Amino acid sequence: MKVQVLAVSQKTPDWVKTACDLYLKRLPSDWQLELKEVRPAPRQQGKTADQMKAQEGERLLAALKERTGYKIALDERGKTRTTMQLHQLLETQKMLTPEVTFVIGGPDGLAPEVRQACDMQLQLSAMTLPHSMVKVFLYEQIYRVAAIANNHPYHRE
Repeated sequence: MKVQVLAVSQKTPDWVKTACDLYLKRLPSDWQLELKEVRPAPRQQGKTADQMKAQEGERLLAALKERTGYKIALDERGKTRTTMQLHQLLETQKMLTPEVTFVIGGPDGLAPEVRQACDMQLQLSAMTLPHSMVKVFLYEQIYRVAAIANNHPYHRE
């Protein structure tokens, strides 16, 4: 399965790269996971959060046009899923499309146009998470789903 994480991000801290690389190395060979980053809007005085989201949204939409598969926006207003439900969703999508893209917005979230361009909105947590932590959390969940798909005992119920 091919999974892409499309994120508004500028400079990923080393600890995030280290954590994400750990999960990348653990993924089964039939799973591909790649990160594509788009640069955030400059945080300037006089710009509203909506203006910055709109600017980032244009960049995300341009990158999403290159994606052909199922698109999932990570959004606080999205549906919650258990790990098993995420596994079932990705297994279903695996049969229907060659790839799945997860979209992570910038500090102010996602523009409405980006959410609308996605097939689903998913909430990772009801709590506010640091942007960098979202990547690590998502990579871990993708690894966990791959482990479930390959009957690996990593996931326990």
